[in-house]
Amino acid sequence: MTHVPTGIRRNVVLRRRPSGEPSPHDFEVVEDAIPTPGPGEVLTRTIWLSVDPYMRGRLTDRKSYAAPVQIGEVMTGESIGEVMASGDPAFKPGDVVLGSRGWQSHSLSQATALTKLDPGAAPLSAYLGVLGMPGTTAYSGMKDIGQPKAGETVVISAASGAVGSVAGQIAKRAGARVVGVAGGPDKCLWVQETLGFDDCVDHRSPYLADALAEACPNGIDVYFENVGGAVQEAVIPLLNPFARVVMCGMVAQYNEREFPPGPNLGFVVGKRVRIEGLIVSDKPERFAEWRALAAPWVADGSLHYRETVIDGLESAPEALALLLRGGNFGKMLVRVGADPA
Repeated sequence: MTHVPTGIRRNVVLRRRPSGEPSPHDFEVVEDAIPTPGPGEVLTRTIWLSVDPYMRGRLTDRKSYAAPVQIGEVMTGESIGEVMASGDPAFKPGDVVLGSRGWQSHSLSQATALTKLDPGAAPLSAYLGVLGMPGTTAYSGMKDIGQPKAGETVVISAASGAVGSVAGQIAKRAGARVVGVAGGPDKCLWVQETLGFDDCVDHRSPYLADALAEACPNGIDVYFENVGGAVQEAVIPLLNPFARVVMCGMVAQYNEREFPPGPNLGFVVGKRVRIEGLIVSDKPERFAEWRALAAPWVADGSLHYRETVIDGLESAPEALALLLRGGNFGKMLVRVGADPA
């Protein structure tokens, strides 16, 4: 057993279930002693904490593909940390690891649940974004469902976000015409000029449907859905026969107390549209596959990404609320501790 540091651990726990948009008052910071790892366990100090749209669903006591966070329980989340002490010979102090460990300053994990990272291969934060779950989600959605082809039109909602930005770049590499939908002129400009999308429509425009139709004169063959709401309503009439819709997220309704009524999907039969939901953890093999494929693109600068960074573990609830309002630009991260890289 390596030397175990002593001191106080900070934990962000769920205090009450939010009604509508979550607020910092729905959480509280509690302290306890830094734990000691037993056999097969690893103690880490958190460096980076991921904040993602799916977390809103974990705050609601509703049956879903994953269990909700319970009152008084540490908020779930993926993080990158530095090993402080280890009860497993595969990990030693100073190693940097990736795992789902929650909103804590220090975490105790099973060694089998951790992935060791190479701090020199890419910025550590990238393993929570472009090389992590969001990037893998984009890759799996396009590879397994969207399957874009050269000459097709692909529309990406939340195109400047962590998932959408990668999904669109994958479609461009396949030779498709890619149209993004993003919030505001700055994001739309970045989507076109940096990511290389062929066009980008501002979802805040009162003429969203007309603008999207103008940007997609040949209809839409693949739609990567991250938002729902008015964007989805504008997309549906433009879907071509045999179109594919990747249902990744519906962030526009995550804070709603009741789900809004959906559109009439009767057209799906006549147009033979494929609509499929995507949960990236269903295909765990895609994570290593995507990292191996995308890491060289990150290294040579051909795969672009952006991050919004907020400092301090106590700021995680604020970061989540900001993300759900669309206040982030790219991947939302909380910097909890010093980055050794």
